[in-house]
Amino acid sequence: MPERETIERAHEDAREGKAPTTQAGEFVREEIHHVRERKHGARSPKQAIAIGLSKARRAGVKLPPPPKGTASARKSAKGKSHRSTRGPSGKRSRAITRALKREGRSGASHRALARQARSAARRRRSSGRTRSGASRRK
Repeated sequence: MPERETIERAHEDAREGKAPTTQAGEFVREEIHHVRERKHGARSPKQAIAIGLSKARRAGVKLPPPPKGTASARKSAKGKSHRSTRGPSGKRSRAITRALKREGRSGASHRALARQARSAARRRRSSGRTRSGASRRK
């Protein structure tokens, strides 16, 4: 469950008309802090980012579903599911928490995040460089 301050910051971004990815960034930021606070671990920066984006989708941020994954996973990630009022089962929640606690902490280190950012920029540069910069030129 995201912290109240995180949800408030995301709502503030939404009120200001910022992009859904900016709103989701608050949840990713929170997740990185959780790993650094040793609440749980993450195998890689990508995993920490994915957890944050998943929380953002559950909180109602209008993010597209993940590009890869099963049809059911994509469908459940599209928006709030019918289960969102009840939340996940206790057994599942504990299993996820225990699995994450077994992961390392280096996935949220400055070095790992910097490497992830550079590799993402490198991938973007080839095909989407003009698209990602087009919104800034307006």
